[in-house]
Amino acid sequence: MNGLPKSVETLILEFTKFPGIGKKTAQRLAFYILSSSKEEAVRFASTVVDVKTLVAACTVCGAMSDEDLCEICKNNKRDDSIICVVERSEDISVLERTNSFVGVYHVLGGLLSPLDGIGPDKLNIETLKNRLKSGMEIILATSASLEGDATALYLQKLFEEKKIIITRLARGLPVGGELEYTDEATLLRALEGRTSF
Repeated sequence: MNGLPKSVETLILEFTKFPGIGKKTAQRLAFYILSSSKEEAVRFASTVVDVKTLVAACTVCGAMSDEDLCEICKNNKRDDSIICVVERSEDISVLERTNSFVGVYHVLGGLLSPLDGIGPDKLNIETLKNRLKSGMEIILATSASLEGDATALYLQKLFEEKKIIITRLARGLPVGGELEYTDEATLLRALEGRTSF
């Protein structure tokens, strides 16, 4: 690869495995590490190792945590009678940016996808069942995809016998979106979920 030392080529190759990182960006990152001090490079490598060894799933909700309980599950100011069910831990930070959700979360660890061999037994559903009590609300915040809809429908049917409130995130037109560029499925959801003005 352009007369570079094998170790640099290997580093560039490893960076290209990151999502959204192409060959040129990987080269820039590798050259940045080369130009950094040895201490900075060691600190970076140590941080990567720490993330892989210290971060695990919260024992209650399944979110990323470096302790048994994540920060949200430890927070006694959160309303644990409202559980927002998400696909991945990363989804929590997106919802938390709204600064308006006061409930807690539950991470499924994926979505149902029979074609990929992902059934209910591969998802974090049993611990969700154990958390549910009469009068609670679960918000199904799965993605607006075939797999997301199938997972939400499965959970809705699974819990319909329990005395809990089951809701789903609203869908529709994005703020600032142009109507002429909106796809038919989004328009249909927006029409179905319309509210009084």
